[in-house]
Amino acid sequence: MSDGLSSINDAIKAQSEFVNKIKNQIGRMIIGQEKLINGLLIGLLANGHVLLEGVPGLAKTMAVKSLAASVKADFQRIQFTPDLLPADLVGTLIYNPQSGSFSTKKGPVFAQIILADEINRAPAKVQSALLEAMEERQVTIGDHTYPLPQPFMVLATQNPIEQQGTYPLPEAQLDRFMLKLKVSYPSKEEELQILERMAQTSRSLDISPVITPEEIMKVRQVIDQIYMDAKIKDYIVDLVVATREPAKYHLDITDYIEYGASPRATINLAIAAKAYAFIQGRGYVVPNDIKMIGPDILRHRIIVTYEAEASEVTVEDIIKKVFDEVEVP
Repeated sequence: MSDGLSSINDAIKAQSEFVNKIKNQIGRMIIGQEKLINGLLIGLLANGHVLLEGVPGLAKTMAVKSLAASVKADFQRIQFTPDLLPADLVGTLIYNPQSGSFSTKKGPVFAQIILADEINRAPAKVQSALLEAMEERQVTIGDHTYPLPQPFMVLATQNPIEQQGTYPLPEAQLDRFMLKLKVSYPSKEEELQILERMAQTSRSLDISPVITPEEIMKVRQVIDQIYMDAKIKDYIVDLVVATREPAKYHLDITDYIEYGASPRATINLAIAAKAYAFIQGRGYVVPNDIKMIGPDILRHRIIVTYEAEASEVTVEDIIKKVFDEVEVP
């Protein structure tokens, strides 16, 4: 076992050299926000979609564009608006009167990295059009189903403070996102750096690609080989089950949880933990990996009760209690 783990560690160190290169490239445009950058990298390496939530002006869109620029992949930005139609997203059939036949016009979703900007501004029928693309990596137009290019990743942004002209994302779609990242304000020191670097009338996205989509697919195969002990797997399952049956783990939060996390949370937590270990240059997962990325996996999958809202108990409070009190291996 030790020989196998040693060889995995060596492979991880050799394969993960590009991580710092990507961080350096993104760092040319983004000051601080290490947790945000790590979350975007985890989504990219773990074959997951990422939802970014934060008030305007925190460089959510810039972070996504910087990540896309550091990967030599097809990139499309889609600005979600209330009048957006599903055909504007996935494409449609166009009638040719001369031949009397239909031809397929593919939409902007046929790219490898998609920025869904202000995703909660589009109505439900547009949100549902994304479901097949996000889960099945394919799109159906008319009678034909078209596979999406690989790797395929949706990076979506939303503003938590504006209510007018927005549509809450359906729970089924939220569950498709591997991570929901809360983007916070920078520190005073970071904001001073932002002022010095960005307070000018002309700015350009000066980022060089450091990895190709083909290389990303190979890296994902390496991540699958990262070692996860049986005790770590039990810990992951305990955390997720504790959100559904808190009394079983002696947590006094039963009245605050309407629905707990789904089995997709268990799968995503395991894959994301391996990706986080890869970013750290390790060939094995430790409990701290689970703690670092666990809240980002769970926060959009737990639905609280009216009693929780009345008692001002938030999802973040529930997650903190679960991680504080579920036994760590």
